[in-house]
Amino acid sequence: MGTANPNESRLTEGSAPRGRVATAGDVDVPGKMKTRIPVVLLACGSFNPITNMHLRLFEVARDHLHQTGLYQVMEGIISPVNDNYRKKDLVSSHHRVAMARLALQSSDWIRVDSWESEQAQWMETVNVLRHHQSQLLRYGTQMEGLDSAAPELKLLCGADVLKTFQTPNLWKDSHIQEIVEKFGLVCVNRAGHDPKGYILGSPILCKYQHNIHLAREPVLNEISATYVRRALAQGQSVKYLLPDAVIAYIKDHGLYMTDSSQKARSTQKNKGKTS
Repeated sequence: MGTANPNESRLTEGSAPRGRVATAGDVDVPGKMKTRIPVVLLACGSFNPITNMHLRLFEVARDHLHQTGLYQVMEGIISPVNDNYRKKDLVSSHHRVAMARLALQSSDWIRVDSWESEQAQWMETVNVLRHHQSQLLRYGTQMEGLDSAAPELKLLCGADVLKTFQTPNLWKDSHIQEIVEKFGLVCVNRAGHDPKGYILGSPILCKYQHNIHLAREPVLNEISATYVRRALAQGQSVKYLLPDAVIAYIKDHGLYMTDSSQKARSTQKNKGKTS
């Protein structure tokens, strides 16, 4: 199991009642909080490529936790999956890490971490959480604005990831329990998903639902990396779906493009030169 959290008792006292999912409305927010629980948000995934929706997850989750009056988000971490995950169309991790770094140039609180992608083998999510937890216990108190205790670490995900907890043989029950019991989840809703239903349909999630925070994205969108890859393969524009620097990187390295899409792009360029 993961390292015991030094703030665990405070989290239990300040969280929503055990009979329901934690939401921002569960807590009365005083005019000024003297102390808040420091939190670091960790998002694991392919980021193949990173999209504006991935970045929005962090912003929405931070707003939600701040609105509870209990938490202060200190940092966000993006951890691209190892190449040995063997997912279809997964480009090399050095490209995915580089694109994430470019996407985060304008953020003053989110960073990309390459530890997971640099391991000799694919790492299960719970092991990535354990690694970052150990790093926080060792160095977390050095963060600016912290007095003593290391921040809590929470897994950030979209509702589509929460749904995968129901997929047979995909997650170990012991890992799901450790994630929600020792770390906690911040789940941002996505169009077409029912996160509360997923929680109620799982005995483990239901038991620890007080440690699952459901954040509502007021502007729902269906941007997905899968759609982006398909659009790129067909030579279609993905402008405003990804940061411009990421789009430029994809073009410069010929990522996600088929021969036909590259021909389509070169044809468009030639038309622009002759018009």
